[in-house]
Amino acid sequence: MQQNIFTYPAPFVLESGVIFQNLRLAYTTYGRINEEQSNVVWIFHALTANSNPHEWWPEMIGEGKTFDPQKDFIICVNMPGSCYGSSSPLDVNPATGAPYYHDFPFFTIRDMAHAYQLLQKELGIQKIKIGIGGSTGGQQLLEWAVQDPGLFEYIIPLATNAVHSPWGKAFNASQRFAIEADQSWQTKSPDAGLKGMEVARGIALLSYRNATAYNKTQSEHSDEQLEAFRSESYQRYQGTKLAARFNAFSYYALSKSMDSHNLGRGRGGVIKALGTIQAKTLALALEGDLLFPPEEQEFLAEHIPGAIEKEIRSDYGHDGFLLEFDQISEAIKKFTTRHAEGVAIK
Repeated sequence: MQQNIFTYPAPFVLESGVIFQNLRLAYTTYGRINEEQSNVVWIFHALTANSNPHEWWPEMIGEGKTFDPQKDFIICVNMPGSCYGSSSPLDVNPATGAPYYHDFPFFTIRDMAHAYQLLQKELGIQKIKIGIGGSTGGQQLLEWAVQDPGLFEYIIPLATNAVHSPWGKAFNASQRFAIEADQSWQTKSPDAGLKGMEVARGIALLSYRNATAYNKTQSEHSDEQLEAFRSESYQRYQGTKLAARFNAFSYYALSKSMDSHNLGRGRGGVIKALGTIQAKTLALALEGDLLFPPEEQEFLAEHIPGAIEKEIRSDYGHDGFLLEFDQISEAIKKFTTRHAEGVAIK
C-alpha cells in the first residue's frame, strides 16, 4: 500500500465558475499496474470514509479476495472537501492567508470526477477495468462513466442513484440544519459545529439503517427498562465517534456535494445521459435501503445499455454495502466471469 498526494499546479475551474488554486488529492494505491493496463480497479469511497479502503472495506481487499493487490492495481482517492488529505475547508485560502472554513468553494460531484481525471492523466492510466463505489462514491463513478464513456470496462454502482433524490436531500438538509443550530458553528475554529455534527450523524444513521436493523441490534435485554435505552446510547455514541475523527466543515460541504448529483444536468436529461454509458454495468441494490431504495438501481439498469440489477439480501439497509461483502463479492465475480466467458447475462 502506498499513500500519495497529487497537487494540480494550474487553476482548477469549478462547475460554479469559481477558480480554485492548489487542488490537492490524497490517494492510496495497492499493487502495480501491468503493462497492458488491464488490471486497474478504481474504488470510490462514501461520505466520511478515506482513501484507504482496507480500513472500511477490509473483506473486499487483500490476497485471495475480490480485489487482490497481487493481481490488481487498486486506487482510491479522497474526495475534495474531505478532511483526510485532499483539499478541504481547513486548508489555508491563498487569497486571505487564513483557513477557508465556511468559505470553502462548492465542489459538485461533477467537479470531483473532473479532478480525478487530472490524476488519471498524471498517472498515465488510459483504461480502467473496474470502477466501483457505494452511496455518494457510486454517484462519482456514474458521473465519470458519463464524462468518459470508453474509460471503464466494468462499472459497479452500489446503493446509489442517477440523481440524488428529494428524500436524500431532505436528510442532508436536516443534518446541515443541526450543524447550523450549534452556537459554535459561526466561529472560525476547526472545532466549530462539532456538537451539531453529532446530532447530524444521528439523523444520518436513521437513513443508513432501518427499523429491522435497530430492532435487531438495539433491543433492550430487560422488559423493566424505563430510560437510557440502548438505541439512544447508540445514537449518542455514533455522533461522538464521528466528532473524534471528522469536522463539521467537511461534513457540511460533502453533504452539499451529494445533493448536487444529477447526471442529466446540461445533458438533455438523466435517461439520455445514462444511455451514453458504454461500460458493462452491474447495479447492486440493498434490500431495505431507505436512503437509496432499490428502485433507483432498477432505474440505472433500465436505462444503461446492457446493464443488469441485482438486489443484495440484508437486514442493515443502506449500510449493507459495507457489511454484506460475501454477497457483493459473489455478485461481482459472477458478473465479470460470465462477461469474460461470453455467457449471456440476465
